[in-house]
Amino acid sequence: MSIFVDKDTRVLVQGITGREGQFHTRNCVAYGTKVVAGVTPGKGGQKMDDIPVFNTVREAVNEAGANCSLIFVPPAFAADAMLEAIDAGVELIVTITEGIPVFDMMKVKNYMADKDTRLIGPNCPGIITPGACKVGIMPGPIHKPGGPIGVISRSGTLTYEVVDQLTRQSLGQTTCIGIGGDPVNGTNFIDCLAAFEKDAETKGVLMVGEIGGTAEEEAAEFISKNLTKPVVGFIAGLTAPPGRRMGHAGAIISGRSGTAQGKIAVMQQGGIHICEDLGTLGEFCAEVFK
Repeated sequence: MSIFVDKDTRVLVQGITGREGQFHTRNCVAYGTKVVAGVTPGKGGQKMDDIPVFNTVREAVNEAGANCSLIFVPPAFAADAMLEAIDAGVELIVTITEGIPVFDMMKVKNYMADKDTRLIGPNCPGIITPGACKVGIMPGPIHKPGGPIGVISRSGTLTYEVVDQLTRQSLGQTTCIGIGGDPVNGTNFIDCLAAFEKDAETKGVLMVGEIGGTAEEEAAEFISKNLTKPVVGFIAGLTAPPGRRMGHAGAIISGRSGTAQGKIAVMQQGGIHICEDLGTLGEFCAEVFK
């Protein structure tokens, strides 16, 4: 099984005619993802390869049966793209775009509060159920189908690193999700943890966090009260100086809040198995999940 996406997910790509949209759409199609439509205002009726392009998301949903949107729209227009997808009733939105203003994301979050749409991202690599569906920019070949490990990460490139290490240890993945590192985003650690807990084929979870914010501490509390499956955790940013943003807009230590040491301590108290050496994470997971 998997969470959020599977072989039946029908994807539309907003911004499909742009350079990034075309490149990553082709990679998703090559992986086996059902990309059924693209959306670029003013280019309706055209095709990108064999994929029909529509002027609006609603047209793509109604005519192509799309239920998931992958967004490659520039930062200034990305919020409008998400709002359009929400209004069209898209079940899952995956926003790759980085650099979206925080205020724009606050408007999106507020608007979707009472809607049935799930948002992954922004500023994320996307989501993949290995061997079934890739909605994002991650390298497909490093993933190993068949589970039993679920992966959640705030960092895109670290997602690829830890997945590669799991695969080298013959630990397949049920679903891998990059939730993004922006201060305001959609799906969080707890959302994914709850879904993995309900997934029968997921036997353990790898959670990759980073400095800044309180998402990892909140996840640790949730894990201690709700998860029956083992969780391995890794926190990036052990040597980050206070006040210095590291990589993501949300990865910044403010006063005594958001340090790697503080997060690790809380996560250990929550029963999470902490690996402090990224280079040995694969071996560490093999031992914990054996």
